[in-house]
Amino acid sequence: MAIEDASNRIIADLLASRTGQQLTESRRWRISTALSGLFRELGIQNVDQLACMLERPGEYRLATRVVEALLNNETYFFRDHAYFGTLANTVLPDLARKRADSKKLTIWSAGCSTGQEVLSLAMTFAEQPGRWHDWTIDIIGTDISGKAIEQALSGTYSQFEIQRGISVAQMLNFFSETKGGWQASDRIRGMVRFEQQNVLDFPPMPGRFDLVLCRNVLLYFAPETRRSAFDRLAGAVAPDGFLMLGAGETVVGQTERFEPSSHGSALYSLRQQAGSAPLGLSIKPRQAVVNG
Repeated sequence: MAIEDASNRIIADLLASRTGQQLTESRRWRISTALSGLFRELGIQNVDQLACMLERPGEYRLATRVVEALLNNETYFFRDHAYFGTLANTVLPDLARKRADSKKLTIWSAGCSTGQEVLSLAMTFAEQPGRWHDWTIDIIGTDISGKAIEQALSGTYSQFEIQRGISVAQMLNFFSETKGGWQASDRIRGMVRFEQQNVLDFPPMPGRFDLVLCRNVLLYFAPETRRSAFDRLAGAVAPDGFLMLGAGETVVGQTERFEPSSHGSALYSLRQQAGSAPLGLSIKPRQAVVNG
């Protein structure tokens, strides 16, 4: 048991060093379960053998595969429906008033997994063509998992995945059945793009995002790492923009960069601080115009 505990610590330390995510002792039970497929592929029986393999020189690719297997990519369309209702009926109308002159919105989904959250946002805009006619909507999704981003880029989902969170009408309106699964239409894919990136890295468009969603990501971080992530997110949100966290997450006691928003639970605004400045480097977004 002592050897297995040491091996689990090696795996947990690998995940933390690559992603910032913590596998506390209470969660290390999932290591063997998450890596069972890799065990079979490598012809090994347990985590002790895997830890030995990782200690060999030149095993960077194997380490990457271990990290990918340990990442939690659980997601589905319109996850927490009430929150998307708040976005559609309260937050986005508020932003529409603020951006009436430019008719442009930029949104970042940090930790977007396989893309369902990003496409849910795109569907939200597409279902309100009158409100968003001739607006430029740019939605970027990032995730540390290369495998997740690969699926997000394809915009293709299995029968099980497509049925989670959306109605039959939405499925038929925004997706087409192909040999590989249900693929998102150009109508909504034109509003979105995806990049592989860690939320702890520099924001993709500092100080530019009207809305940032980072849901069910920060709860896996240690307190000091979570504070660093909040600093990055603060550098990405426009001064009058919003941050949305997951249902079990909060900024209270975690950071001084944000404060609760009047728009409802899980929504936060920047706390204005003298001398604060956005972090990171800017990139030029691909833009899509929503036409009625």
